[in-house]
This record gives sequence, structure tokens and C-alpha cells, in this order.
Amino acid sequence: MSAHDIDEMTPETDENAESEEDDLDLAAQIELLAAENRRLRDEYARARQSRYRHTAIGLGAIGALAALGGLLFPDARDVLFALAATGLFGAVLTYYLTPGRFVAGEVGERVYAPLAGNEAAIADDLGLGEDRIYLPREGSVRLYVPQRSGGELPEARAGPIVTAEGSRGLLLETTGSGLFAEFEDSLAGDLATAPAPLGTQLADGLVEGFELVESAEPDADPEGDRLTLAVTGSAFGDADRFDHPVAAFVATGVATGLDRPVALEVRPGDDRHDWLVTCRWDLERVT
Repeated sequence: MSAHDIDEMTPETDENAESEEDDLDLAAQIELLAAENRRLRDEYARARQSRYRHTAIGLGAIGALAALGGLLFPDARDVLFALAATGLFGAVLTYYLTPGRFVAGEVGERVYAPLAGNEAAIADDLGLGEDRIYLPREGSVRLYVPQRSGGELPEARAGPIVTAEGSRGLLLETTGSGLFAEFEDSLAGDLATAPAPLGTQLADGLVEGFELVESAEPDADPEGDRLTLAVTGSAFGDADRFDHPVAAFVATGVATGLDRPVALEVRPGDDRHDWLVTCRWDLERVT
């Protein structure tokens, strides 16, 4: 091979070497990003666990102080010992029931989004209307999407495709059922059966219980047969999609608490709130 041939091959060799170096650099950057992502997830989980454990420590400290006060102040011993028992018991539960695994809101959103899209597409292909009615049925709540407004409500055992005359449509399990069952189990007392206190309970469940939204403000209008929650910061994105977890949870709670079918409407909010989730239980006014 001549020197001239070697000179002609040198640029191509250099280019190949540079390409390999670029590939190695890209692979190294990807690995660094993956490691950083894992580190951030671990730190987030530790931060959440630390919050629960700090709460447990606080409850334990209150319990210990109350117990000490019971020893020092005999006149208030019964009350202080009861407070001590409550604090210590709450500390133990909070510490040992601390969640060890957290799922980011983005993950839940990516799981929910295609399901919502598929269900909405099925409803469109069947020529169904825009009404979304949540029906209390045999201890649970189901979502009914009628073909037309003002028709009859389906029987409890109908579905998922309802073909009865006067009540054609879809009757589906709602995303709100499981959430609401978990919420109801966590209530210290009974579920409210009046719109105003029920709205407060559901708002607390969304914000404090499940952290599905950053804020939720209830607005009850019993005379108008309406309950609205103004929500901000949905963890599952736009709340006006098909059977959205936030809206479905509210509708399921209202249908269960009032033991009546409710029509759900979700509209964009104003400059203070992202979405207005409205439930109405006078279906004649709605349809």
C-alpha cells in the first residue's frame, strides 16, 4: 500500500473514531441521567418517609409529655393518660404503617391517559351523548353514559353495553370506586349525607388523603341540587377527560353520600382554580 493510499484512508478512520467516541459519550450521559433519576426517586421516597416518621416522633412526644403530666397532676390524670395513650398509639401506627413505596403522579397519568382515550373512543363510536351519570348500585357506584339525554336509568345488573329500550348506552365500573372505598375506610366518623359537609370531606380526601390535587374548595348549593369542587393542581392532568380519577372520586362520593344518581360536569376554572367539578342530583334539571 502506498503512502498516498494511507493518506486517503486517514480522514475516514478519524471520522469513525470520532463517531465511536460520540457514541460512548452519549451512552455515558444516558447512564449518568439514569443514575441521577434513580437517586432523585430514592431521595423523594426518603423525604416522604421522613415526613411520616417526624409525625410519629411528634405524636410520641405528645404522648410522653401527657403521661408525665398525668404523674405530676393527679387531678387531671384521667384526661392526660387518655391523651398519652392516644398519642403513643398514633405514633406507633404512623411509624410502622409508613408507605415504603411511592408512585409518581406522572406514572399514574401515563397509565390513565390511554385508558381514558380508549373509553372515550368507544363512546364516540357507539354514538353516545355527553352526559356522565354516576349511579349508586348495590353498594357501589357505576358510570352510565347514555345514548341520549332524558332516558331511563339502566338496571343494576345491566352493562357494560346497555341495549334495553329507553336506556341504551354504557354502564362501566368507575375509577372513583376504589379510591372512594379507600377514602371511606379512612374516615374517623361516618360519611356525611348533606351536601355541605360531604363536600368538605371529599375536598379533604382529594388534598390530604390522596394528594390528587393541590387544593380543593367545595361550594354547596342544596337548594339548587348542586355541589361544586374548585380544584387546582391535578396529579392526573386535565380533569375533563373520560372518568377522570379526581372527578370520578367526587361524583362517586356525592352519589354514595346522598344515595342518588348524580350528573357530572367538569369545566375549566378561572384565574384562581384549574377546574370546576360539579355534581347535580336533580337529573330533570340536567337533562
